[in-house]
Amino acid sequence: MSTSRNLLIASVVANVFLAGALAGGAVWIRSGKPAQGYSLEAAGVRLPDQQRMLFRKALREVRRESHDIILAGQQARREAADLLRQPVLDTAALSAALERARNADVTVRTRLEQRIVEFAAAGSAEDRSVLAEGLARRSGQQSSTAPKKSP
Repeated sequence: MSTSRNLLIASVVANVFLAGALAGGAVWIRSGKPAQGYSLEAAGVRLPDQQRMLFRKALREVRRESHDIILAGQQARREAADLLRQPVLDTAALSAALERARNADVTVRTRLEQRIVEFAAAGSAEDRSVLAEGLARRSGQQSSTAPKKSP
């Protein structure tokens, strides 16, 4: 009797947890939260709908094209983590793994930035202004306005 009661309690707890997770996930998805943080994609969150869709599509294409590089960077970070767990630290191997991860990150970031340049070059001045505001907002700067003249 005690075993079945414990199983019932565990089942109820698991179901309550699962229901809460599902409800929380549904609220998060429905709230339509834009990209947060300092991501390049977040800079385009206030573009008009059509332009925002094209902007995100362009960035997704870069990520898809860079898939192997992204995986190589992830593998290098896993190798670095494994090296850090070793009883004797091989600093040369750790430095090499971290360098491979950094190079992968820089390569992907460079490709993303180049695609943003291409997107901006093909867009209107208004869209570029929205992107500029998004980048400034994500970097912690306030909206830049015309410089004030000193008296």
